[in-house]
Amino acid sequence: MTTRRAIMSGSSFEEHIGYARAVVDGDRVHVSGTTGFDYAAMTISDDVVEQAEQCLRNIGAALAEAGCTLADVVRVRYLLPDRDDFEPCWPVLRRYFGDVRPAATMLVCGLADPRMKIEIEVDARRGSGDRD
Repeated sequence: MTTRRAIMSGSSFEEHIGYARAVVDGDRVHVSGTTGFDYAAMTISDDVVEQAEQCLRNIGAALAEAGCTLADVVRVRYLLPDRDDFEPCWPVLRRYFGDVRPAATMLVCGLADPRMKIEIEVDARRGSGDRD
């Protein structure tokens, strides 16, 4: 029987809405849509590239608590309200995922707060980033 474990980031959104930053289910780790908020200060940059960086720092922290890294990511979803904001983020995304090459999707959609310019969701499999 696999053990399911919730990982919390301390974001007030998790408490208000009722979700976990990530869920570990066996060797799978599912990270919720993560925005560019600095959860310690509950602040967010106006710059989409800085938000993308913060999203990936937040995701990296959740993955670390789950016992894996960004190298274990097998699927990533990018959600943006403005399609024109995606291309400026490419260098950041390539730096984090260029060697990992997860399956990826980009969607244009509304986000919960108008300050949010990007949200990133990932699925990982612990140990999958161990390459020989």
